[in-house]
Amino acid sequence: MVEIVQEGNKTLREIAKEVPISQIKSTEIQKILQDMNEALDSQNDGVAIAAPQIGVSLRIFIVSGKIFDKEFMDGSSNFQSIKTHKNLYFINPIITKISKDKKIMDEGCLSVRPIYGKVRRATRATAEAYNEKGDKFRMNGSGLLAHIFQHETDHLEGILFTDKAKDLKEILQ
Repeated sequence: MVEIVQEGNKTLREIAKEVPISQIKSTEIQKILQDMNEALDSQNDGVAIAAPQIGVSLRIFIVSGKIFDKEFMDGSSNFQSIKTHKNLYFINPIITKISKDKKIMDEGCLSVRPIYGKVRRATRATAEAYNEKGDKFRMNGSGLLAHIFQHETDHLEGILFTDKAKDLKEILQ
């Protein structure tokens, strides 16, 4: 399995390149999506991953389907829920709309282990992107999903959550 790179890896600080739409179905891009998917699914507490987190400087992120599972969201699954929803692929994502209202939420990152902190982000966001089949789509997110859109888009700009977070703490699980 591909390794999730950690803070200090130069790819995490690069502005990721767009994926040519004509290349989305290519073997190379599909392999990157598969690698990202495996890396994300290997992390019990992971809710999303961006391509730079596996050392690939492309504008792609994946949101774990488990965030749509009731057991995961109410905390009863202890991060071990059986996924009933598929992971969502966002290729060349852009946030087209963001709410003025903001909320502070606890945040961590698979590439900044084991640090957590509080980040103030918009409570609602709309993202436009291409899926793994090359189809364009738009998705509205609120709460955790809006937070994920913003966190992962930051990754594509070379920004880590620790650049914005307050009250950073090391939490060993």
